[in-house]
Amino acid sequence: MQIRELKIPDSYEITPKQFGDDRGVFLEWYRFDRLSEAVGHSIDLRQANTSVSKRGVVRGIHFADVPVGQAKYVTATHGAVLDFVIDIRVGSPTFGEWDSVLLDGVDRRAIYLAEGLGHAFVALTDDATVSYLVTDTFNAAREHGINPLDERIGLVFPDEAGEPLLSPKDTDAPRLDEAAAQGLLPTYDAMRDFYATLDSKENRS
Repeated sequence: MQIRELKIPDSYEITPKQFGDDRGVFLEWYRFDRLSEAVGHSIDLRQANTSVSKRGVVRGIHFADVPVGQAKYVTATHGAVLDFVIDIRVGSPTFGEWDSVLLDGVDRRAIYLAEGLGHAFVALTDDATVSYLVTDTFNAAREHGINPLDERIGLVFPDEAGEPLLSPKDTDAPRLDEAAAQGLLPTYDAMRDFYATLDSKENRS
C-alpha cells in the first residue's frame, strides 16, 4: 500500500494495492505495521463503527477530548464519500484548514487522522457505507462537534452530493471560533506533547 501525508499534519491517505482476477478483487485495507512506520507508533484499536448514509448526508465535524482522544482509520465499503480532516488544534500552523480524500469502491482508499483532529464526511451516493477503526471507545461526555457549514472553515461539498443533510446535533454545534472561545479545542502544543508520549512508548517497547 501507499501512504501519503495530507496537507494537515498527522493525517494520512492510504491507497491499497488491489489484486483482481475473474473471481473479483483482494486487498489489504489495514496494515498495522505500515501505518506504524508512517505515524511513528503503533495504533491501539479499541472499537469499530459503521454508518450508512443516503446521498447528501454530512456527518461531523466531530472530535474527542485528549487525552485519550480518538485517532481514526476510515474507509468506505460501499458507495462513495468525500472524507475531510480539519485542523482544530489552536496554535497549529494549519489551524482552521482542511484536506479531503475520496473514499469509494474503486480505489478503496482509507484515511487516518490522529487524535485532536476534526473529522467529517459527505455522502456522494445513497447507501454510502463507512467503517471506522478507532483508538478508544465512545464516551458521549467527551465527544464534541463543530458546525460543518462554518464559513470560517469553508468545507467544499461536491455538486453530486446535492443539498447537505445534517443532524440537529451538527447544525446546533458551535462554529470553530466559538468552540475555541469555549475552551473545547485542543492546543497544538499539547497535542505535540501527547503524540511524543505515544512515540516514546513505541520506542521503549
